[in-house]
Amino acid sequence: MTAQLDSLTLHEDPRSGNCYKIRLTAALLGLPLRRQQYDIMKGDTRRPEFLQNVNADGRIPVLQIGDRFLPESNAACWYLAEGSPLVPAERFDRADMLRWMFFEQYNHEPNVATLRFWLLFVGEANLSRFQRDQIMAKRAGGEAALSMMNDHLSSRAWFVGNQPSLADIALYPYTHVCEAGGFRLRDYPAVCAWLNRVSGLKGYVPMD
Repeated sequence: MTAQLDSLTLHEDPRSGNCYKIRLTAALLGLPLRRQQYDIMKGDTRRPEFLQNVNADGRIPVLQIGDRFLPESNAACWYLAEGSPLVPAERFDRADMLRWMFFEQYNHEPNVATLRFWLLFVGEANLSRFQRDQIMAKRAGGEAALSMMNDHLSSRAWFVGNQPSLADIALYPYTHVCEAGGFRLRDYPAVCAWLNRVSGLKGYVPMD
């Protein structure tokens, strides 16, 4: 069974793909989710009330479950989806799903999402010298991640098994908006076809 809870609140900035993946998971599972929004560009998550009451690390997303708080997007997705079809029943597939979720956080998000944030929200003219020096490396890392995804999806519809899982939900948010970071989706046709499959799922909600 999926999580059946009376009180789920997502503390989020709706522009964040990490926040969106939790909202998408809840939507696909039909779970009601309250939304408490913050503007990270204005430092909302660094204010004392947030640090004291929501997450001492000063970061979002945070999934609030009753009076408990669970940071880290993939942990929150797992909490919502455990026992549902979004978590494979077969042991290897379940571990493989986690592999792709780790890949998203360590190979994909630090490159694809970071460039989107720098170029779309910060602006290249406002980047530090260190950040500007990192752009080419971030782009190469993001292209490598997208190429690996494209190769994997060239012979299959979903990342793990024969149906969507949390691996697909984890990788979808920042991939479908990656062009804001200077990546070209048309270079990855299998990824494009997969994006269309995800957006066609029953219960799908778009990113704000």
